[in-house]
Amino acid sequence: MRQVFIIMGKEWRDGMRNRWVLATTALLAALALTLAFLGSAPTGAVKTGALAVTIVSLSSLTIFLIPLIALLLSYDAIVGEIDRGTMALLLSYPVARWQVVFGKFFGHLAILGFATVIGYGFAGLALQLAGNDNSDAWSAFVFMIGTSALLGGVFIAIGYFISALVRDRGTAGGIAIGVWLFFVLLYDMALLGGLVVDQGRNVTPQMLNVLLLLNPADVYRLLNLTTSNDVSGFAGVAGLGAGAGLGPWTLMGALAAWMVAPLAASVALFARRQV
Repeated sequence: MRQVFIIMGKEWRDGMRNRWVLATTALLAALALTLAFLGSAPTGAVKTGALAVTIVSLSSLTIFLIPLIALLLSYDAIVGEIDRGTMALLLSYPVARWQVVFGKFFGHLAILGFATVIGYGFAGLALQLAGNDNSDAWSAFVFMIGTSALLGGVFIAIGYFISALVRDRGTAGGIAIGVWLFFVLLYDMALLGGLVVDQGRNVTPQMLNVLLLLNPADVYRLLNLTTSNDVSGFAGVAGLGAGAGLGPWTLMGALAAWMVAPLAASVALFARRQV
């Protein structure tokens, strides 16, 4: 495990040197603060309802932004090192290929997790200072930060799978953007269109559950918009989440599986790849 931590530290230092950590944290903090205080406008003050609206708004922002940042961090993690010739040098040291993948993964996850906790936490602190102290909403806010980092881990793992699969950085970048568009935009549009056309004839509730679990962005949305009573009242998909019958442990397990499966596949692909 020592090699994993060494590589993880290198990725963190590279992120600091390239301003990834600072830029991502500043971006998330600025957007979170904007949404937090715009969210209080309908109620006229930052109260319980305002924090719930903020969680809904930040959850929607996270679905678009965190996967994109995660894929940009990770799409060339393997293929980029091979193209530059640094991977061959790294593997000349006493380090296993799985240790390289895990070390780089945890380094990128640390960068994104730090940016998410500090960026969103700064907005939460501002709301606290403004007088919002509802315990149920605050527990949902903390839960949202944790699951946002987990969603980032899912798309970092997907980025590693892409990076281990292709032969050049350009192809990896194109596939990463396609993956982001599919999971964030196209999948839900296709699912909604299919449900409208079907009119409940063939798509059963159990089939809908499976379809929702096949998209990590939908899993994240249901986790954050339906597990808190204070938040679900403001969430347009609260009724869908309640009807789906997917409990929080099922959703958390699905999100974890979405992270583990592509990471394991990337380790397997990299183990057989010629460097």
